[in-house]
Amino acid sequence: MSDGHPSTGGVPGTSGGRSSSRGKRSGRVVGRPVLVSLAFLAPALVALLVLRLIPAVMAFASSLSHTSLVTGETAFVGLGNYATLFADPTFLQSVRVTLVFSLIVNPLQIAAALALAVLFTRRFAGVRFLRVLVILPIAVPPAVSAAIWSVAYRPDGLLNSVLSVLGLPPQPFLTSPGQALWSLIVLLSWIGVGYWMMFLIAGLQDIPTSLYEAAAIDGASAWARFWHVTLPLLRRPLAFVLVADTVSNFLVFAPVQMLTNGGPQGSTNVTMFDIFTRAYSVGDLNLAQAEVMLLVLLVLAVVIVQFRLLRGRD
Repeated sequence: MSDGHPSTGGVPGTSGGRSSSRGKRSGRVVGRPVLVSLAFLAPALVALLVLRLIPAVMAFASSLSHTSLVTGETAFVGLGNYATLFADPTFLQSVRVTLVFSLIVNPLQIAAALALAVLFTRRFAGVRFLRVLVILPIAVPPAVSAAIWSVAYRPDGLLNSVLSVLGLPPQPFLTSPGQALWSLIVLLSWIGVGYWMMFLIAGLQDIPTSLYEAAAIDGASAWARFWHVTLPLLRRPLAFVLVADTVSNFLVFAPVQMLTNGGPQGSTNVTMFDIFTRAYSVGDLNLAQAEVMLLVLLVLAVVIVQFRLLRGRD
């Protein structure tokens, strides 16, 4: 009799309906976090699209055209602007100055930041005060820092006054082709060393002290502990600092404009300042956009080489 009961035939159907409804609910549950994540990411994605990707595409398109300064007509020239730049001695000199500047200032800033980070992670009297003094230039805007150092670099400024007290002749810091670039390097190192030092201090504080204690028990010297413990475990923060510092120094502009205006004799005419000159002094926006594209490619090439070298060491 139970076989003929009408409810027995409906049990499989009922369980199937429940399982299908559960499947729909689980699909909704799985899909809901994705939608929530996209909702949170939407402002950043829109900002990336509007402020980065679209301007980059527009800049590349503009670099392939030329606008006549006489008639105002715009014509497609393809790679003509790039050919013009590679035939321009001013552009080639700006690339050389930028590369020399980066090859000097990057290792200098990173070495100084690393040395200060190692020093300030030790405990001694006045360490907090000294750390604040090194970090203090970060709070000053770059334009204000450039103004301060422009006064110090003057012929009757602070630095030449110190040199006269020491019995040394005054130096043409910003008016000599051989000293102007070095003067900018000192200024930018004064600004940047403390900033990069903070990242390295954070990396040093993440290294377990037990590793140093074990190395000391094994008889390792201070240099051996630094070389075999500190540097390997600090490689990721160092890689970040190296790449970020490289990009930052390739994009230096304000101190150059305020202190040297690209001179004397083009000795401080870095690529960013050359782009500014072409865009706003000469008025050739298309050629300036082409130079921006070349600068981006140069920065990407240098960063890729740095990543490969760091990966090779790993």
